[in-house]
Amino acid sequence: MDDPSGNGSGNRFPRSCRISHRRDFQAARNGGRRRHTPHFIVYVLKQQNGPARLGITASRKVGGAVQRNRIKRLLREFFRLHRNSFADGQVISIVAKQGAGELCYAQVRDELGCLISSRLSGQTS
Repeated sequence: MDDPSGNGSGNRFPRSCRISHRRDFQAARNGGRRRHTPHFIVYVLKQQNGPARLGITASRKVGGAVQRNRIKRLLREFFRLHRNSFADGQVISIVAKQGAGELCYAQVRDELGCLISSRLSGQTS
């Protein structure tokens, strides 16, 4: 059975690990650290407690609905598989840039993997 707590076990992306309110997206963008990759802008905000949470923004610049939904699925899969790499309480907001809709999972993993290896909020660049 899946772990509803969102602590990294199980195969789900539970609601407790999602950003769903505008205020949480804005808090990450206004107070978080910003990192750029060729196809993404990643905002990371360290909060008090709770599991790491992910929010994704994919505008029409990324492509049609099929491409936007596909890149969101790939980003959720990346987060789900690497959830243990994120510190508890982190709020991660990922904004897809133009061209991101054409990436495959391996490219997403390689592009965002460098952010995880630097511990996102631990080192500056």
